[in-house]
Amino acid sequence: MDMGFNFSHRHKASAKTAAALQGRLKLAGLFAMTEEEFQKQLLSVETSERFVLLTKTGVLAVKEFSKARFNARNFAGYGLRMDAGGLPELADGKCDYVRLIQKVGQEKFEALFLKNETMSDADRAGECDITLGEAKQIREFLNRVFIQAEFEGPAPAPAPAAVYSAVAGIEIEDGKPVLGFFNREIWKGRYGVNEKKLALYLSGVSDKEAAATRELLKRVEFLEQRKTTLYAALEKLIAAQAAYLLSGEPADRRPYTQRALAEELCVHASVINRMISNKSVQLPWGMEAPMDELLPSEKKVNREKLYALIQENPKATDSELAKLLHLSAGKEISRRSINQYRRELADKA
Repeated sequence: MDMGFNFSHRHKASAKTAAALQGRLKLAGLFAMTEEEFQKQLLSVETSERFVLLTKTGVLAVKEFSKARFNARNFAGYGLRMDAGGLPELADGKCDYVRLIQKVGQEKFEALFLKNETMSDADRAGECDITLGEAKQIREFLNRVFIQAEFEGPAPAPAPAAVYSAVAGIEIEDGKPVLGFFNREIWKGRYGVNEKKLALYLSGVSDKEAAATRELLKRVEFLEQRKTTLYAALEKLIAAQAAYLLSGEPADRRPYTQRALAEELCVHASVINRMISNKSVQLPWGMEAPMDELLPSEKKVNREKLYALIQENPKATDSELAKLLHLSAGKEISRRSINQYRRELADKA
């Protein structure tokens, strides 16, 4: 992982608890910002006279991310408009339609559902290895989307209340998932401070200018910390969920909690919670999903594995499913728990 420059902690730290708390609150606010809001913060800092002066004198430098690459963003639903009449089912990445379309795969979904309107649901089901009912579900959902798009008029409808800020797309390259960022202005580079040039600069300016310079550098440090933490979190997530990103099968996700990710990044769990709460990634098959879809609980993973087993063994008893789950995933789960998961899945169907 490219961590680039490290800021020195030799700057004078305030002895006041209030000032330290204020700094933590500012940092927390940056973590919670959408990519669009964060870009505005970067622009306001980078266009300031003091920032420009510090870069010209060599105190501040912007170093290119050695691994950063960029993607063009495809919207959820393979280009279908998701602002039409409040249809956030695909955009939130959590509904049965997402699961079904993942099961079908991007190529077949586009060819058989989007481009071939005359094909029967039965033929689609056979080609995609899904049930007739599942084929009808997908087709009826698409009909709703297209009908609403037809009548929404020239002016775009308001976006759904739950809005996620897309950070990056995940693609498969040489059999491995890789990141591609959407916002070039945010991810174009890393900030670094030349301590020797900083000391020389501060020695030749007034106390007021020195204080203003340190304040700007603190802001820059916070901006840098937000970028590097999010970058590191995304790398951890795609490494942990590589099997799922390669297969597209929800049952291939591994349990990975926010707390576990926070411990690996040496940050507080609340930082991770704030950072991922309103951010999404584009998955290799084109769907946009909230980042927390890559942070499933063990219960959620077990439920997905059980769902796959029920699909393959619809007549199996709870005891038989418990044995199958143990054989396929090494999970020791009681018959009572299997029965509970089964009821939850039935309620969602």
